[in-house]
Amino acid sequence: MRSGVEVAPNIAAAAALIREAAGKGATFIATPEMTNLLDIRPGMARPKIVEQDDIPLHAFQALAAELRVTLLIGSLAVTLEGEERFANRSFLIGPDGGVIARYDKIHMFDVEVGDGQSYRESRAYRPGEAAMLAAAPFGKVGMTICYDLRFPHLYRRLAQAGAEILTIPAAFTRVTGEAHWHVLVRARAIETGSFVIAPAQGGKHEDGRETFGHSLIVAPWGDVLAEAGGAEPGIILADLDLDEVAKARGRIPSLGNEREFSVTTSGS
Repeated sequence: MRSGVEVAPNIAAAAALIREAAGKGATFIATPEMTNLLDIRPGMARPKIVEQDDIPLHAFQALAAELRVTLLIGSLAVTLEGEERFANRSFLIGPDGGVIARYDKIHMFDVEVGDGQSYRESRAYRPGEAAMLAAAPFGKVGMTICYDLRFPHLYRRLAQAGAEILTIPAAFTRVTGEAHWHVLVRARAIETGSFVIAPAQGGKHEDGRETFGHSLIVAPWGDVLAEAGGAEPGIILADLDLDEVAKARGRIPSLGNEREFSVTTSGS
């Protein structure tokens, strides 16, 4: 996607892509981080989020029920009771339209990325405190968001808890995406022996941000099953055989070979 600064057009754009994917046979469909709104201009996003808080989720619940698909809305900016900050929240919605699981992004993107812009996500968003392993109709899904990708222990914990598919909806900047996106997504798949589904924002957005795109679907052995050609909006499709998870973990049983250790320092 290339989410803009108004909620309604973003819902419409996402719905059109979801319908296209369902029409081509997809039964599990995932959208990027910040599906409902992407606006980093100071003070501009808040009124829109507050005014239209429940509208995106309800719209996507109705769409999942209509199409009879499992739908991961990569994330929505949602209000929090008694909080000035919002949550960056991912929703897994079942084919009946019910919410199976919610996950609030744990790791906040507070960095200088080298493209002349700084990001302080923690100013506007409250970090989540718990990982989420969700039972989807087809298997177990470990839910994460964007900057979480740089914290491999999160994915290891999810895989050790039983995750077969890891979701990484993202809005990676162009600079960081060009440098690290492919290698990090493939690494998380290889390290955990899991499928990774990583839908991404892409292109030059209305608020001035530029995101990398290149949505990916990666197999447990690290093979890229599908990749978006660049930053243009669209869909990618792949068939997932969850038996491949057990095969990959059987070949490299690193999840069970982990040992506790201490770090010793020497010298001055």
